Amino acid sequence: MPTVVIRHKVGDFKTWLKGHEDRVRLFAPAVSSFKTFQDQDDPKSVLMVLEVTDMEKLGAMMNDPKIQVDKDRHTVKDPIILSMQVAV
Repeated sequence: MPTVVIRHKVGDFKTWLKGHEDRVRLFAPAVSSFKTFQDQDDPKSVLMVLEVTDMEKLGAMMNDPKIQVDKDRHTVKDPIILSMQVAV
């Protein structure tokens, strides 16, 4: 199961945080779990570490224009940066 890190900015952290259950539902088809973090130096910068069960579904979900409504409601700002673990 790959681990993926997602980082992005938010317009309002409290509003974004209240959307946690929406994110659980959104990611459920492709992710078994995720952890949420807030940058210490920038409270409007958030990071999630996802345990991905289906990378294809996650990619389709991230590119689906239908999620823009959720992004707007939870003050998500583009760009959304996805990072994959590197084998060393």
